[in-house]
This record gives sequence, C-alpha cells and structure tokens, in this order.
Amino acid sequence: MRIMFFTHYYPPEVNAPASRTAEHARVWARSGHDVVVVTCAPNHPEGRLYPGHRNALYQSETVDGVRVVRVWTCIAANEGVMLRTINYLSYAASASLAMFWLGRPDVVVTTSPQFFCGLIGLVAQTFKRTPWVLEIRDLWPESIVAVGAIRKGVVVRCLEWLERIAYRRADRIVSVTESFVSHISSRCGTPEKISVIKNGADLTRFTPSEGASDVKRRLGLQNCFVAAYVGTHGMAHGLETVLDAAEILRDRPQIAFLLVGDGAARRHLQKIRDEKQLSNVVMLGQQPKEAMPGVWEAIDASLIVLRRDDLFRTVLPSKMFEAMAMRRPIILGVEGEACTLLEEAGAGVAITPESPEELAAAVMRLSQDRELAKRLGAAGYAHVRRHFDRAELAAKYIDVLNDAIATARSGARRRRVALERIADR
Repeated sequence: MRIMFFTHYYPPEVNAPASRTAEHARVWARSGHDVVVVTCAPNHPEGRLYPGHRNALYQSETVDGVRVVRVWTCIAANEGVMLRTINYLSYAASASLAMFWLGRPDVVVTTSPQFFCGLIGLVAQTFKRTPWVLEIRDLWPESIVAVGAIRKGVVVRCLEWLERIAYRRADRIVSVTESFVSHISSRCGTPEKISVIKNGADLTRFTPSEGASDVKRRLGLQNCFVAAYVGTHGMAHGLETVLDAAEILRDRPQIAFLLVGDGAARRHLQKIRDEKQLSNVVMLGQQPKEAMPGVWEAIDASLIVLRRDDLFRTVLPSKMFEAMAMRRPIILGVEGEACTLLEEAGAGVAITPESPEELAAAVMRLSQDRELAKRLGAAGYAHVRRHFDRAELAAKYIDVLNDAIATARSGARRRRVALERIADR
C-alpha cells in the first residue's frame, strides 16, 4: 500500500503529533508499505529552524524507511494567533501543491490539528480521487475557544462549517479518544465510519534501563523526589497549578519539581517562578527525542495536568503512555476519559484539575511511600504493554486504511453504474 500522510509536525520535533505519526510510519514501512510523510522544516515550538535544516520549497530524505518530504512554510513561533494562522495556511498551500508532483497514493491521511492540515484531504479527494482518512487528535475549533485563543463569532462559525464538511467528506475518520466520537458522529452523518485508535508507546524506545540516569546529578537533584511535567507548556495545561503546589512544598528540601519542554506559556511560568523565588522548581527546555528515556529515568512521579474545562474531559494526553511505559506513577489532574484510563490501569493518583493543594498532597504521599509509587508504576507498565503497544496500534490503523480504500472503490463503482444507467435512458 502507498500511504501519503500530511502532518504539520514530525521529528526531530518532539511533540505528541510528531511522535504519533513517526511511530506509526516506522511500523508501516517495516511492514513493507510505501510511506510518504509531507511535513515542514522542523521549528516547533520557538519558530526557529532546527540545526541542519532549511526552509526550502521542497526537500526529500528517507528516515527509518519513511520518505519525508518537507515543504516551505511561513515559520512562526507557537504563540499568538495571526502569525500562527499564516503558518498553518502556508503549510496547507505548500503541501497541497506538493501532492501534485508526488504521484497518486492508494490512500491519503491528514491529521488535525492543526485544522488546515486536516483539510488537505479535501484537495486529494477532489483533484486526485484519492481515498481520504481524517485523523482527529483534538477538537477544533472547540479547543481554541476553550483556551481563550479566539472568541466565538463569524470566524468560529466558518471553521465549524469547514469542520462539518471535512467530517462528511472523509472516507474514514480516526479519533484518538472514545470521547470525541459523539461530537464527530453528530456532524459526519455516518458514525460507522469512525474508528478509535488511541495513542500508545513505542515499547522499543521507551523502556526502563538498568543504569541510573545522570540527569538528576546534572540538575543537582540526586537527593530529591522529582515530580515532573514533561511536554508542551501551553495555554491549555494550567501549569501555574504546578508552581502553586511547589510553593506549598517549598520547605520540603527532599521534593523538587521539574518542568521539561517549551511552549507559549514557558516565559510566563519562568517569570512566576522567579518572582516567587521557587528554588525547588527546575525548568529544563525541550529535549531531543533520544534524550527522553534518560530524562524519564530522573523522574519519580509524572505530573499530567490540564485546565478544568468540560472540553478537556474528552482528551487522553499522550504523555500518559510514555510515563506508564517508563514505569513512572502518574499524578493526573485531568477529568473524564483520561481519569478512567488511569483507574483501569491502576497507574497513579487522580486529583481535581487546577488544585495545587491536592497536587502537593499527592506528591507528598508518593514521596513518603516509595513502595506505593513503585506498585503504581509497575501496574501502568503492565497496562500499556497489554493495550497500548504502538506497533499493534499501527497494525490496527492499516485495517482502517484498507477499509477506506475499499469504501472509496465501492463508491466509485456505484457512481459509474449510476452514470451508465443515465446514459442508457
């Protein structure tokens, strides 16, 4: 099968969409499929090109058996609305044009958000008659309204109109959570075309090692219980809660908080930390993917938090699976499906979102009961190994792609027969 996958983010970027797509693509390529990923020059989240990369009209390389095509975009940092929108639109335009000289695939997959990347499938379906699978990792425009990035109005209504068109036109839709299904099905008209393929962990890469990590020593945390948030520092995450919890525990020298990553809120968080003189908070910038197992080795408990909003009850943070793969207990400040998963796995402690008091209490509890922390980590590892091995999820995805191809061919036959009947009249 020849698969053409459109994604705004791809390694060496290390955010969740880049990891999900790359891990699926590697498995597909190893299974003998011809995989082409169309993306842009790596620059997320700061809007600066990664070393060794150019923002050229067209570049192509093969990585892990996957052909990676990078197209030009108007690069912008992951903050603000106007420049990011221009960035998104420029990628959608460049990627759509690239499609015409990349040949005709058997199936096109587009992933959203960003929103306009998802809509590239409309171009493939319309002009190349290619089966289209739309992957939904977050509900747009609902999520950008929820975090206050944009207000409801004419723009949001236009985006909602495009959202409905995309849902109806896609041959298959892949949701990353069960909770998205009711929203999507109410807009797509044919709920049976929706499949759920959740995030998972690449168990060949995220595996605990026997050797001790030197990250704690490098950061001066070798004698501390380290509670860490790993991932994007965005508007949706409410990481001020972590700093407030750190303030509550500032007189506990055996406990430290670690924030690893980058994003639109990072400078704001640094300012709060410095103003409050929180010496128990260490902020480590975005790390390359190959360094992450070592970072996870330095962590004693994984903090996974979001703001308290009904929309976020539908999300399933991808970092949950990496934490479980690394046998790290989770302190989860997310309601809904994520909390249900945590309870099923027995992998951690659930707290009320945006409650620094509960977060501080959970960190204290795990720091004082290391055996409990170890049991929670082991239970999480067993659960992710049983249900969320990325290789098995990638194989399930191939079944969806085959269904999309079969559906498109069946529809084409029906249209052809209908035209023949009309011509015979």
